[in-house]
Amino acid sequence: MEILLPALVFLVVVGVAVALFAAFGGNKQENVVGTRLEAIERGQRRGNIALQLQLVRDEMLSDVPALHRMLARWSWVSRLRTFIAQAGMDMKPGKFTLLSATAGLAAFIIAQYTFPNPVLTTLASVGAAFLPLAVIAFKRSQRLRAFEKNFPEAIDLLGRAIRAGHSFATGLEMIATELPNPVAAEFRMVFDEQNFGLPLRDALLNLSERVPIVDVNFFVTAVLIQKESGGNLAEILDKLSHVIRERFMILGEVRVRTTQGRLTATILIALPPIMAMVLRGMNPGYMDPLFTDPWGPYILGTAALMQVVGAAMLWKIVHIKV
Repeated sequence: MEILLPALVFLVVVGVAVALFAAFGGNKQENVVGTRLEAIERGQRRGNIALQLQLVRDEMLSDVPALHRMLARWSWVSRLRTFIAQAGMDMKPGKFTLLSATAGLAAFIIAQYTFPNPVLTTLASVGAAFLPLAVIAFKRSQRLRAFEKNFPEAIDLLGRAIRAGHSFATGLEMIATELPNPVAAEFRMVFDEQNFGLPLRDALLNLSERVPIVDVNFFVTAVLIQKESGGNLAEILDKLSHVIRERFMILGEVRVRTTQGRLTATILIALPPIMAMVLRGMNPGYMDPLFTDPWGPYILGTAALMQVVGAAMLWKIVHIKV
């Protein structure tokens, strides 16, 4: 029995490591043909045309047929697939589901042998199960922030290309060639979708879906209105770029003025768990009732829940959207 727990922990850690490598490592090459066909399907849906492309394209949610059939019954899987794609990750929803289940099961087994209490075990398993989603959300936030940073340069380059006499499609190709990712990757997808036969309107709407940023919606709306009503597109793009840069200046000023509030929120969020660990290390007997008393785990669970709610409220207060 003494060797059972270390062996079990070793197997769980190895399983989680293999699952993480399979999910976040491996081949990062994008399926270009599948992406183009998916874009055409979204365009056909907007035109209220029958989904004939289902005969051509088979987008598997998982390599496991049984898991694919189960996930296909749920409507949230399509939103999950879009969420993963916005993070720039080539991962199927089935792999993400298996990874979350593996992490939750591993945390459940470790917590069951470490702190055999239903409250702590449930909290540990639920937190570990949501850990892959938190990683994807962080990568998605970083990718959208990088796109937003380089987006004004893309608009300026497109405006200069149009002013020099190039077509709109050529300007998209120049952005995909000369600017860094993720801006180049997204505009390359718009250019490829248009070359593949998708109307420009649907290609731009696909861009606004893949990159849910206010500035991208402004850009798509301005271009579509100009295509329908006419006007100087280069001048429109210049003004749009100016507005976006002015918004960045206001956002930077807001962040400077809220620095103290964000620092205070960070300290208040980190203080309770840090103090609990310090007290646990300096005087273990002082913290033992929280683990030995029958009501202790329930108090810990309630405190953890209130800590999460308070952290979310503080973070919402100090992060002002511009």
